[in-house]
Amino acid sequence: MTIMDPLCDMYTRIRNGIKEKHETVTIPYSNTKLAILNILNEEGFVNTIKVHEIRSNIKSIVIELKYTKDGESIINTIDAVSKVSKRKYVRKSKIEKVQNGFGINIISTSKGIMTGRNARINGIGGQLLVRVT
Repeated sequence: MTIMDPLCDMYTRIRNGIKEKHETVTIPYSNTKLAILNILNEEGFVNTIKVHEIRSNIKSIVIELKYTKDGESIINTIDAVSKVSKRKYVRKSKIEKVQNGFGINIISTSKGIMTGRNARINGIGGQLLVRVT
């Protein structure tokens, strides 16, 4: 089965895992997905990320989701901003804070994938991929 938008598929798998209170979620591997997940890990939204090789040239990523002591997910929302049908680009001056700094934007820039905060610091804009709170 061909997935038309692999990033939206990843976000949906994470949302479904959170909804069902799963400890881990497994997704197909790609460098872009891994870069986004590394940012989520650095920002404290997920516990760990592991890459597993299923067969030669076929990998998957196992994401360990993070919950509070009360069992609530650290990720409240994870929403794609740019989609295959409609890309959203932002200038460095138009990168907004998410929920007064309690969430993050992840942006694909000419210098790689980074948070909106880092893009503002570096003075570059790019394609707004996802918003996480």
